[in-house]
Amino acid sequence: MGFWTLFQVASMPVLQVLLISILGAFMATNYCNLLNADARRHMNKIVFITFTPSLMFACLAKTVTFQDIISWWFMPVNIGLTFLIGGILGWILVKILKPEPYLEGLVIATCSAGNLGNLLLIVVPAICNEDGSPFGDHNVCGSVGLSYASMSMALGGFFIWSYTYHLIRTSGIKYRALQAAQSIPKVPNTDPDATGETHLLKTDDQEKAVVVLVPPAKPVDEDTENKVVIAIERAGEGKMALWGKVEETLHQILEELMTPPTIAAILGFIFGATPWLKNLLIGESAPLRVIQDSIKLLGDGTIPCITLILGGNLTQGLRSARLKPLVILGVIFVRYVILPTIGIGVVIAAGKLGLLPSDPLFGYVLMVQFTLPPAMNIGTMTQLFDVGQEECSVLYLWTYLVAALALTVWSTVYMWILT
Repeated sequence: MGFWTLFQVASMPVLQVLLISILGAFMATNYCNLLNADARRHMNKIVFITFTPSLMFACLAKTVTFQDIISWWFMPVNIGLTFLIGGILGWILVKILKPEPYLEGLVIATCSAGNLGNLLLIVVPAICNEDGSPFGDHNVCGSVGLSYASMSMALGGFFIWSYTYHLIRTSGIKYRALQAAQSIPKVPNTDPDATGETHLLKTDDQEKAVVVLVPPAKPVDEDTENKVVIAIERAGEGKMALWGKVEETLHQILEELMTPPTIAAILGFIFGATPWLKNLLIGESAPLRVIQDSIKLLGDGTIPCITLILGGNLTQGLRSARLKPLVILGVIFVRYVILPTIGIGVVIAAGKLGLLPSDPLFGYVLMVQFTLPPAMNIGTMTQLFDVGQEECSVLYLWTYLVAALALTVWSTVYMWILT
């Protein structure tokens, strides 16, 4: 397969994302006013609760079997490494470039969470169907490649809707805490022995005390003074016992694992790995195949809706995003230079240790997992927690523009290494 042919294959899904984003941006302009902020927020909730779970269940229940889960055991390890290594690199990037505190989680998320679903579902079968593909028979390659991509999407969903979801949720808490701190009135301190500092209560959404510096002034009314006293007393009681913190952490982890997409992925694995359950939904003779067809129909709306929302956010993001250009360049460098280089080493080492199947297409998919642009669902999460939507859209614009060339170059390198 020639370079330009491969370039066309790798760029097609990226161009689809960009074209639909442009349509979303146009729909969000004042001229159309079809996709304003409220409309995007409501659409995003539908994507989160209905479309994304349907997509994950439909793909998993149809393509993944129990034998696949056993023989492809290294894939979840590989995906976990992409999140771990990408998260560490994103954390280093945040410490060096120091973006806004509420954007730190977004930067780490875009460095660690790749688009493990819809891009692979397009790129891998397309490469299999091209003349000169190094992965054997077109039909066999396409079928197996689709199973690899579906497994990748499902496993990626677990990590995205647990680890990445936690990052964006934490960013949302920081953002609301910052807004709350900015809106706290500066109440004069009437204590003659005070030093000019009044410690106010930390809110439920933030766990850092807010210090408001105000000079002593004239006495204020009794109600205001009582509010400050109550705030100080509650701030003193803010420390939790160790067991309380552990219990809260476990509750938070459980809550994040119980998101609709994660539950749908678990059910998809169960139905896919259990033959009699699978036969109820999948196949021409399945008695309940209409349910699977309906779920798939809902799932097909996931990617278009997410992309339209991102495009709508982009219209405002270009004007109001608070991202330093160096942060954008840093994310691009991590995603398309450092991670792919590390991915080659990981997959080659795993192959030499006998941890991978003999199919070179499996190794190719593992390497590509280190090379993908950020996951689309990050945009869903930023919209869900109302934090960094504009900055997320700007990051998506630049990372997806670079992705066409990056995927092409690295795919050529990967196929050369594997064949």
